[in-house]
Amino acid sequence: MPPRKIELALFASFLVLAILLNSVGAVALHVQQSYGVAASEAGLLAVCKSAGILAASLFAALWINRLGYRRTMLGSLGALAALCAVVPFASSFTLFKLLFAACGVAFAAIKISVYGTVGLITKSPRQHASMLSFLEAFFTFGAVAGSLLFGVFTDALHPESTSWLRVFFVLAALSVVAWALLLGAPLDESRLHAASRRAGRAERPGAFHLTLEGVVLVFGGCVFLYVMLEQSTMNWLPTFNVRVLHFSARHSIQLAALLTLAMTLGRLVGAVVLRRTAWFPVLATCLVVAALLVLLGLVVTRDLDATGAPSGAARLAVFVFPLVGFFVGPIYPAINSAVLASLPVEKHGPLASLGVIFSAGGSSLGTWLVGCLMEAYGGRAALYFALLPILGLLVFLRFLHRRTGAMAPGPVSPSMAGVAE
Repeated sequence: MPPRKIELALFASFLVLAILLNSVGAVALHVQQSYGVAASEAGLLAVCKSAGILAASLFAALWINRLGYRRTMLGSLGALAALCAVVPFASSFTLFKLLFAACGVAFAAIKISVYGTVGLITKSPRQHASMLSFLEAFFTFGAVAGSLLFGVFTDALHPESTSWLRVFFVLAALSVVAWALLLGAPLDESRLHAASRRAGRAERPGAFHLTLEGVVLVFGGCVFLYVMLEQSTMNWLPTFNVRVLHFSARHSIQLAALLTLAMTLGRLVGAVVLRRTAWFPVLATCLVVAALLVLLGLVVTRDLDATGAPSGAARLAVFVFPLVGFFVGPIYPAINSAVLASLPVEKHGPLASLGVIFSAGGSSLGTWLVGCLMEAYGGRAALYFALLPILGLLVFLRFLHRRTGAMAPGPVSPSMAGVAE
């Protein structure tokens, strides 16, 4: 059984990351209203975040094994706490772009470290898959909490108000709590450091050689498309609720939490179902249902009035769209665990860094494209866009299934055995 203190520290770290990384949608809406920023320019927040993630991930495969997961997470959480304490004094959109770039760096470092730590503290592929599923479910729970938190600090009567900036004081406090929990949690990284010493100079080309393995390339395609779908939807849902469904800014941000709440529930249900059922038919069915729900959303919103209060159709659409999140939620932890559990523990960090690189690309490209589509063709164009990554995922999951078909669950693998308590 993994040590409870380190488990709690990992969950707390993921909570901070979830709120910060998924605040792009709320902040994008607020900067449009508070600073008069155009939608296409507000979409650059996700690009800045992804640029930070990409920059950190490119170096993580080289230094993270030597530095260690624990020290990497402590440094990143400390930096996040300091940044969040400064943000309420912001007065320009440029500072927000710098903020999300820095958050992207911290996110990449912490997430890669968390994924690597899971490999150190779990003893079997099934335990590995279960813990990753619960961590990712908690990540989406944090996104829900973030939407509600930003909603609380939003001034419904004065959309141009900057009172929402005070939410970053709360995030600074949460970062300090996560840092303190991690500082007091024991973590034996001796196997990681031993593997790093054995690798020596060969570690660098070995990390990048991992990208040439067929299964890793297919895995990267799956991650890219999934995150493109997830983040483009989450980041623009508050704006969609305002422009298309005609809800207020506060209600739009709070209602967007339904999407991440549904994703959390989907991952928890998926963690149970995937213990007993092969992953490919489950995920393929989920994607087909998600595509049908997107089409239903297009039908429901077809005749919405361009002005006025939310209609009955709008209220129905609010509940239809989050169902997409329920069905796509199990995909990300399932594909990560399928590949990670098949590799030795010293490769978990490099593989996680590659996954973060692909996810950064998907997030930034998807968010930017949807912002441009919404500005040029209106909010409903974002729904048509969602069908593209869904169809692409069906194709890539089929290839991943073929690559990992021989990797059936069995006894504890050598890479997962001998975990220090």
